[in-house]
Amino acid sequence: MTSDPALVREKLNQVVAILRERDIDLWLTFVRETSQVPDPSLPLVLDLDLTWTSALMTTRCGERIAIVGRLDAADVERLGVYSTVIGYDQSIRGPLREQLLRLDPRQIAVNYSLGDPASDGLTHGMYLLLQDYLDETDLARRLISAESVIAALRGRKSATELARVTSAVRAAEAIFRHVGESIAPGLTEKKIAQLFQRAAVDQGLGLAWGVNHCPTVSAGPDSPVGHAGPGDYALQRGHLLQVDFGVEKDGFVSDLQRTWYVPREGESGPPQLVAAAWEAARRALEAGRAALSPGARGWEVDRAARGALVNAGYEEYMHAFGHHIGRTAHDGATVLGPRWDRYRDSVEGRVEAGNTFAIELGVRVEGYGYIGCEEDVLVTDSGADYLCEPQRELWLLPASKSRG
Repeated sequence: MTSDPALVREKLNQVVAILRERDIDLWLTFVRETSQVPDPSLPLVLDLDLTWTSALMTTRCGERIAIVGRLDAADVERLGVYSTVIGYDQSIRGPLREQLLRLDPRQIAVNYSLGDPASDGLTHGMYLLLQDYLDETDLARRLISAESVIAALRGRKSATELARVTSAVRAAEAIFRHVGESIAPGLTEKKIAQLFQRAAVDQGLGLAWGVNHCPTVSAGPDSPVGHAGPGDYALQRGHLLQVDFGVEKDGFVSDLQRTWYVPREGESGPPQLVAAAWEAARRALEAGRAALSPGARGWEVDRAARGALVNAGYEEYMHAFGHHIGRTAHDGATVLGPRWDRYRDSVEGRVEAGNTFAIELGVRVEGYGYIGCEEDVLVTDSGADYLCEPQRELWLLPASKSRG
């Protein structure tokens, strides 16, 4: 990781307010060998790798205590984000118990969750180790899930975070425009993906998710849709092309989809079947965006979009309508999804102002391919504003272009 003390300080300031809101006395991030087993919350509270068993604590009163191996202590102190840094040599047991007994918190929020991967950084082994260290006290009985704390912390974008997300969105938009000029019938999905990846490299950007399927590319009716890597399907006239792509810039990411239609000779636009599907998808996306406002539960937002698409006569999409974006493309916290078992309680969370989401849905058109709509938005006090220039019309590739 690259340390960013100013950003960590912004987030730690948010932690205190969140603990007070939720009436939680203390949040503890308990880690070791983080280069091998990273906790998703660590960049929020330290932004350094730690080697020995370490405890990072923030209290509702504003105390910030880092208990780390002696050899890590100097780096932690140098960042200047913790009011107390305690280095140890043989065991963390003593200083950890001493600080917790001094603070005497009613609850100790630790990083486990059934529904939110971004809040589930405490491994089972570390949980057992923590219980062992707290043996012969009643502190172990005070452990609760930190899911609500982490969800709020990841979701509430600070000024720096919002600026970086927006910059990543704009960078991805520019690549879509640039690469779109080079896409032509005859190119395979793999070739199209390479154009996007090469453009990111040329601009010094990373990819928002794994190189094997960033971007995902679906060309024509036979191509799989979702998280499958680009294949050997070649783009043909009369087909749809859908691309799901995002970039990483300064530690934050974007996540957008764009869809093209490739006209046949003599066509000036898409057939009515394709045009109708596009309009239905766009209207459903807007219905979901209209429901995306502070206080709404995740499943309520999804219901608005899903219902609009189904009521227009199309099959429902088999995924959530939206997810947070930030440090990762699926950034934890509230999911804008249906009440399905796989989403657990993540869809019960409430949307907050300052959240940044990717909202998405799609329609498969028989004989043509897949239409994907995905945009990045910021939730404000009055609704959800686009962070990008949304794709309001189906893009057309010039009929004269062709490449083998």
